[in-house]
Amino acid sequence: MSSGRRARAAADRLRALPGEERPVSLPAAKWRSALPDDAWPAGFPKSGQVWRQDVFDVATRWREDRASARQLLAAVLMWTDGEQASGRRRAVRALADDPAGDRLEAALAGLRVERPGTAALRAAYLALRTTSRLPDLDSDTCTRLLYFAGYRRGVGGVQPLMLDETIAGRLPRAAEISSPASRGSSLEWVRYIAWAAQQAADDAVEPDRVELDLTAGGLRYGEGGRAVRTEEVRGRHARR
Repeated sequence: MSSGRRARAAADRLRALPGEERPVSLPAAKWRSALPDDAWPAGFPKSGQVWRQDVFDVATRWREDRASARQLLAAVLMWTDGEQASGRRRAVRALADDPAGDRLEAALAGLRVERPGTAALRAAYLALRTTSRLPDLDSDTCTRLLYFAGYRRGVGGVQPLMLDETIAGRLPRAAEISSPASRGSSLEWVRYIAWAAQQAADDAVEPDRVELDLTAGGLRYGEGGRAVRTEEVRGRHARR
């Protein structure tokens, strides 16, 4: 690798969130040609790599009324699906079903506030699954949209987090968060983000570090890491 490419890679790496291992590979030209003109987020990377922070930047502009909910959804789907052609088709179908973005805006309106509470987060989740539902946006995708739209870094407490089949399968059974009957429900999601907030508070880290760990395998917060964490927490309480 040339020195110039190494420098660009190092600079790009600075955009990674703590615990974020790698960016998503994105064929930006293909996505740009597939999406409606109004749905492409201004300033979105065309380098072929997208980090979470790139999507958070679009979310910030959305909260400031400098980007639309359609652009935010497009950014989330590009980060989610990356190189998958099926992802581009899914995005086109979802956006076409809400051409003015009115349903998306209505569902997410409660997340524009400085610090959305649990009630507002659950209301947004339910809206995305009912009155504002769009084709091909399953419950897992909705949690990704809510994560980027509603997460507030640096304030702690309960924060919206991504939850999918992989993460649900790695949750500690003793936490009693997910079950076949509750998979994909608002109740499961609220239990999960409340549990993650407590784990993050115990470790003095951002709540999305819990999700990032579970996504990567759950070595700390998953079923396999539960015994180690229990001993660590006991040790901290004993020293107080």
